[in-house]
Order: sequence, then C-alpha cells, then structure tokens
Amino acid sequence: MRLLPQQRRNRLKMAKIELLAPAGSMESLRAADEFGADAVYAAGKAYGLRAFADNFTPDQIAQAAAFLHSRGKRLYITMNAVFHPFDFDGLEKYIACLAEAGVDAFIITDPGVLATAKRIAPQIPIHISTQANTSNAHSARFWYEQGASRVILARELSLAEIYEIRANTPKALELEAFVHGAMCIAYSGRCLLSSVFTGRSGNKGACAQPCRWEYHLSEKGYPDEYFPAYSDDRGTYVLNSKDLCMIEHIKDIIDAGIISLKIEGRMKSAYYVACVTRAYREALNDVDAGKPFNPYLLEEIGKAGSRAYTTGFFYGNPREQGQDITRGKVERTHDFVGVIKADTDKEGWTLFEQRGKFCVGDTLEVLSPSGVSSIQVKELRTPEGEARDCAPHPKEMLELLCERKLLASDMLRKKR
Repeated sequence: MRLLPQQRRNRLKMAKIELLAPAGSMESLRAADEFGADAVYAAGKAYGLRAFADNFTPDQIAQAAAFLHSRGKRLYITMNAVFHPFDFDGLEKYIACLAEAGVDAFIITDPGVLATAKRIAPQIPIHISTQANTSNAHSARFWYEQGASRVILARELSLAEIYEIRANTPKALELEAFVHGAMCIAYSGRCLLSSVFTGRSGNKGACAQPCRWEYHLSEKGYPDEYFPAYSDDRGTYVLNSKDLCMIEHIKDIIDAGIISLKIEGRMKSAYYVACVTRAYREALNDVDAGKPFNPYLLEEIGKAGSRAYTTGFFYGNPREQGQDITRGKVERTHDFVGVIKADTDKEGWTLFEQRGKFCVGDTLEVLSPSGVSSIQVKELRTPEGEARDCAPHPKEMLELLCERKLLASDMLRKKR
C-alpha cells in the first residue's frame, strides 16, 4: 500500500535542519541526492519558474519521487508561476498526477492554486513560495491558517526580521530560506523587464535576465547618441546583483529559526549542484559538530563557477555592496571534464562520460560525496578497447585507468 506523504514523512528520519537542493533534470536530482541533500525541489513541464530547465514529465516525477523515497529523502514540486485564467486549464488533472506520484509537497504562490491543491490533494503539504513575498509574521500566520505547513520567506529579509517572524508564528509552521544562488534586482523575482524587452515573462519561468545586460545612457533630443556609463574599462551593469552565499553563516540562519536551507539553481548543471550541495552539506555537518567554518569550502563552491558573492539582506540592506556593476566573477579554477558511470572494475578500468577535454598523463580532481582527491590518468580507451590519447568529444563514453578505485556518480574536473 502506498503511504500518504505525511505518513511517509513520519516514517523517514527527519533531519533537524534540512538541506534543500535544486534539480532541473534527473541527472541534477541524482547529483543532489548523492552529494548530500535531504530534499530536492523540481518542476513539471508547466507552472514552474524555470521554463528553460529540462524539468520533469509526470512519469519522471513519479520515478524521481520513488528514487528519493528509497533513499529516505523528499521531493517538492513547484507550481509558483503567476497564474492567469487560462493557466488553470488542466491544473486539477496535473495536481492529481502529482499526488499519485507521491510527491512530498507543493510549492505554491497563487491562492487560487492553493485552494485547488487543497481540494484535489488535501493530503499533500503546501509550501508557500518565496514569490509570495512573505516578509512579516502577519502574512506567515495567514498562510498557516490557509493550510500551509511551510513558508519560504522573501529573500529581502534580515536575520532580525526572521527572528521576529519566528517568535510570532505557530511552532508548527516551518520556515525556509534561500542561502545560496542567484539574486534578482526585483523583489523576490517579481519583475517585468524581461517581458517588456523580449516578450519572455520572468513570472512564467522564461526570464531573459535583462538585469545582467550592459546598459548605456541616452539624452532626450539626441536619439541616436548613446553614452556608456563606465565603472571600469568593461562598462557597467547597473542592475546586476551578486550571488547570495551564506555558507560561512549557517549557524546564524539556524539560530534565527530557519529549518530548511535552500540552494537556488534549477538552471544549473549537475556538476554545479554537486559542488555546492556537497560544500553546504559539509558546512552544515561542521555546525552540528560544533566545528568552526572551514575556508576551503568557499574554494570548493568557486570551482563550480559563480558571480561575486553577497550575504544579501541577512545583515541589513546591502545597498551598493549587493550589486556587481562590473559583472565580476569568482575566478573559476577548474573545469568539469567527466562523470563516472560505473564503479572501477577488477582490472582497474572505469567507465565515464566525457564533459571536457583531458588527456593521458593529466592530473584530475575527483569530486565524490565523501570528499575531494586527485588521480593521474594512466590510459584511456573506448569501451571496445581502442586506445586513446585524449578525451576530446563531448558526451563520449570512454574508460580510464588510474591508481585508485572510482565510484559511479563521482565527478572529474581539471585545473585550468
């Protein structure tokens, strides 16, 4: 007999603090699981806010839920786009499919969607999306009274404001907050720039990210003259925000009453998800063990690639410190070059899928759930046994020989 989500939640050993990772594809979902997430959030082909991710069909959602439940973990599905009348066509059937798939929660913004979900699948917990802009205890209590079990707080809140919300809401109401990833120039993502400039609505998951573009000034009466606004010799990006990174401050967030630490990135690669999730998993474990923050974890996140970092609004309005007008990036020191597809065999050969070029004799880093290590590539060959000097072709399946055993889901990267 299939357990209802709440029954299953009671069966699972619930971590005191949840690490919640993104998945835009099944590969990313498996990476999130392998590298330390307690739960994963994803979207179907409609109703989510990342239309350009691969996303999941109903059958894939059922497979993903079954896989995560077999690992003692949870799957949350987003339905947090801005809904217009026609968007409700087919919603009831979709919600029923999600309930049958056994998902553990719906992430919702629109009150009409919430009402529909309660009517069609009252057994599925409801999480209120950050898109609902919940920034005070009055709103949080309202959502709780409507049946929500969790509120994902607005990203514009300080720790002091979160403390106040926690102190003035029912203990049964869970609070979740973003701790890492892209930030938006608009309030929790409610922005019309993309729709105005390109016809692609950010509130429908199709944002063209015009806040990342370079802008120039023009003067009335001189329509053909444009004046660059320089911050340095590359120009200026006046709307571009730095990326949120709170890995050094996890204890502060937990102390404020947050029980779920959320990583942004459903448009990111499986490698990015693995890097960031593993780093936050280790940082969270260190907090649990009473250990100080390990600075090497910041280096680990940088190996996945990122914009410059900010602590967002947690310690007050960052003002200009939160913006990146030069579009700077954390220097990316490594390239993702392969993912292990099968454990090393008795002869020492390991099957992998190539994602970046490397050659015999190269030293590679191995990113695994247990840590980071190095190997030297002794030989390369095709699965049919043909020797190769290099692995230059994207997604090609090859085998490598090295001095240690590698495991399926390990990832390979090469220092630049």
